This record gives sequence, structure tokens and C-alpha cells, in this order.
Amino acid sequence: MKLDRAKELISGEGLDAFLFSSHSNVFYLSGFKSTHAYVVLTPEDKHLLTDGRYYEKAKAQLGGWNVHLIEGRATRYLKRFLRERGLKRVGFESDRVSCHFRRSLRSTKIKWVPYADFLGKLRMVKTPEEIEIMREGVRLSDRIYRELFNLIEPGITEIQLRGKIVERIFKVGASGESFPAIVASGEHSAVPHWESSSEEIKPNAPLLIDMGLLWKGYCTDFTRTLHLGKPSEEFKKVYGIVRDAHLMALDRAKVGNTLGELDRTAREYIKKKGYGKLFNHSLGHGVGIDIHESPRVYYKGEDSDVVIEEGMVFTVEPGIYIPGKFGVRLENIVAVEKGVGVPLSEVSLELVVIGDLSYGA
Repeated sequence: MKLDRAKELISGEGLDAFLFSSHSNVFYLSGFKSTHAYVVLTPEDKHLLTDGRYYEKAKAQLGGWNVHLIEGRATRYLKRFLRERGLKRVGFESDRVSCHFRRSLRSTKIKWVPYADFLGKLRMVKTPEEIEIMREGVRLSDRIYRELFNLIEPGITEIQLRGKIVERIFKVGASGESFPAIVASGEHSAVPHWESSSEEIKPNAPLLIDMGLLWKGYCTDFTRTLHLGKPSEEFKKVYGIVRDAHLMALDRAKVGNTLGELDRTAREYIKKKGYGKLFNHSLGHGVGIDIHESPRVYYKGEDSDVVIEEGMVFTVEPGIYIPGKFGVRLENIVAVEKGVGVPLSEVSLELVVIGDLSYGA
């Protein structure tokens, strides 16, 4: 299905072939993971080219594919491969290659046609099999998050708690983090992309955890903000606004609506409550093989008018960040199934309060 749609795109662009060199697109099309492989797709054929480190594995795994051993310099081999098959007008991923690679492809016999995010629109819409893989991964992430409640103890640092997250990611059988987990305590939570530090997690303070894992080649992405000890009235107020904004946006995640509508719904509500300038990022982003994929869920830009389709998968993650005090972000991956957005996580959006660390209660 994915290959057929990609072949139709190639044919529709009047190309003889397309050279895919990015790891994520090679995996998307072939299901094969390596650090050095290329897919050459034509309207009729599918070829995977790799070196001696992966050749035997690729032959064993890729039934129905033409698997070729790259000998010598890769770009020289690729050009010869294309010339020998009479492939003259060839697309390539201009946004995924280095300047050196691009220069090395120069040829008097091949017309190279650059494309940015060539498969972006295809990858926006996941197959049922892809969504099920992502649901499995999210459920594992849910389990890890719930286990953290019993691991937060006096004296533990942000980076140590991140270490416990990573340890459990491997324990559940995932292949690693989908991005470096953010563990942000107290005022650190007011920095949307805080880098987990060696500072101790503060008692009687918010704790923001943004984490994800890699499951069968697909990413998960999840954020909750909990509170250690009794939360202030201001924190509870802000938390409630973010939660309600999240739910309002989710309610707009329906086939036929635009992505910009989701962002505007959450943004206008937060603005109405007096915190508009403190929501300083987009509502969400596509997610799948890469942690950030098309589309961007934002009221501005080219994706704002993208109409929601069955099978789209994206995050919903409104936030409010008060410098020097705290931040609140609540994030779920949402899959559009049977016309509506369905959160893949089963973790509630309600506030979790854990006992004061200074008392261990």
C-alpha cells in the first residue's frame, strides 16, 4: 500500500525513479533499518542498495525486493546503477542530504530533480498497522510513567530520574528513547525544552516529564505535569486551563476540520484566560518513524489549512509557562480513527499529586 502510493507519486511527477537516502524513508518504504542503505523506487520496481555490513541481512529480510551490494564509493555506484537501467530523470531528497553528497551525485547523463519532504503527505496518514504499532508503544510508555510515581524519592536528581526512564524503556523491550527525556522540576518546568539537569528534584513543586520510546521503529511522545506536595491555587488554576484547552482541541480533531482550528481553539481559550503570551509553541506535530513529522499543528503556516483525514497521527500538547515559577504541559499522541481523534495514551489528564519529598509521605 505504502509502496504503491509512493510509486504513484513518482509516476505523477514524471520521474523515471526516486532515490531515497534518509534512514526514516528507507525504513518507511522497506521496513529495513541500517545506517547505510538506499531505496531506488521506479513506477515498476523496488531496489534496496546497501554495503557488505547489511547485505546478507537485507537479502534474508526483504523478500520481493531487488537487493544490491554497494561496492566501492556509494555515490559512484549509485550513478552507475541508474545509468545501467536507463533511469535519466531521478528525484532525490534535497532536504535530507549533505552538500557533499549532493555534489557527488552530479552527472551529465542523469537529470537530478530535488524534492523536500517528498513522502511527507503520505506519511501524514498512517496505515491501521502503523497506528497499532504506535498504540502498543504508547501503552508501554504509559506503564513506565506510572512506575515513576514510586521512584521519586528525596535527593533524586532530574538526570537520575531520566536514567530510570531509560532503564525501563529497555526493560519493556523498546529500542531506546525517541528523544532525550525532559525531567523538569520547579521553575525548570517553565522552560518548554528544558535539558534534564543534575539538580535535585524539588519538594513541594511541579514536576514536568516529557518522554518517549522507540517501538518497532515508531516513536511515542508523552507529557504530564504532576505536583510533589500540596499545589498552590495558582498552579491548580493554570493546570485546569491547560487541561481544558487540551480537551477542547481534542474535540475539534475530526475529519473535515483543519489543523489550524485545533491550535486556534486551544490558543484562544488560553488567551481568554489571560495566559495567551505564555503559550509559546505550536499545539502539536506529526509523529511516527520520526519524532517530528509533517504536519505541524499550528494556526499559522502552510499546514494550518491541512484538512484532517482518517489515519492522521499527531500530538496535542498545549502549555503555559510562567518564567521563574513553573510550567504546565499535557501531551498525548492522537490518532484519527472512525472520523475522530483518539488519544493513544490511557493516562488521565487529571492532576496527580505525590507526597512531599521532604517528608517521604
